[in-house]
Amino acid sequence: MEGKVLKLGIPKGSLEKATIDLFQNAGWKISVSVRSYFPTINDPDMSCSLVRAQEMARYVENGVLDAGLTGLDWILDADADVEVISDLIYSKATRKKARWVLAVPADSDIHTVEDCAGKTISTELVNFTEKFFSERNIRVNVEFSWGATEAKVAEGLVDAIVEVTETGTTIKAHGLKIIDTLLETNTKFIANKKSMQDPWKKQKIRQLALLLRGALNAENMVGLKMNVPTERLEEVIEVLPSLTAPTIARLYDTAWFSVETVISEAAVRELVPQLIQRGADGVIEYTLNKIVGKEDMLS
Repeated sequence: MEGKVLKLGIPKGSLEKATIDLFQNAGWKISVSVRSYFPTINDPDMSCSLVRAQEMARYVENGVLDAGLTGLDWILDADADVEVISDLIYSKATRKKARWVLAVPADSDIHTVEDCAGKTISTELVNFTEKFFSERNIRVNVEFSWGATEAKVAEGLVDAIVEVTETGTTIKAHGLKIIDTLLETNTKFIANKKSMQDPWKKQKIRQLALLLRGALNAENMVGLKMNVPTERLEEVIEVLPSLTAPTIARLYDTAWFSVETVISEAAVRELVPQLIQRGADGVIEYTLNKIVGKEDMLS
């Protein structure tokens, strides 16, 4: 619609490159300049702003942005009234949710959450942490940490920390032990509630969500295409995995078939030799940008 622009927030920092790569695969090319907080995007109906994930929910809530990507942790910490459109877990290393954990020195006398009563805790997730302990009637002193949070408790500056981790490796490397998990978090695609009442913006946001999920579905998946003689077709199909079923088409004026499927990239190195041994020829592997299914549509 002429004159309409969707204002989108891109998380600046650790998620920035992964987010831009995800949008690239979804069909939107975002170009960032080191001198600007306003990246360009190859869609005249959209504008972009680089915003720290910690501040994203607040800007979406107050309408400065129509939509953006940030973690559940920062939504809860800001107590922001936004609409969560979709989960977008795109940590390629683990594909797991991150955890905010309570950690203390290995030799600490703190063994439970209740043992933190009267203690000082350092964290970047201040509001959520204060609420967590308040709901359990445990009085603690929560200090904001600007970074290097593990070092503060390791050096005895505070009694405990609440810090984010995926594997716990860094925390253990600092000589700390995890007492409890306060929150599991992952990236959310969020929208301003008033923006979702605008039919044009709602449709644009739904389009974004659908194709972003499609791009995530395609991660670590590849397409595989090959030619197979008629007499060996069943042998090949027998070992060929697929999302539903392989696509099979007869080659023009020959006794051969073209067979195509989508499989995990990790399976290719073991599968291709088997396919050749079973009669396949001209095997082609190709990358995928998106895999979109009905289940990716928003209700």
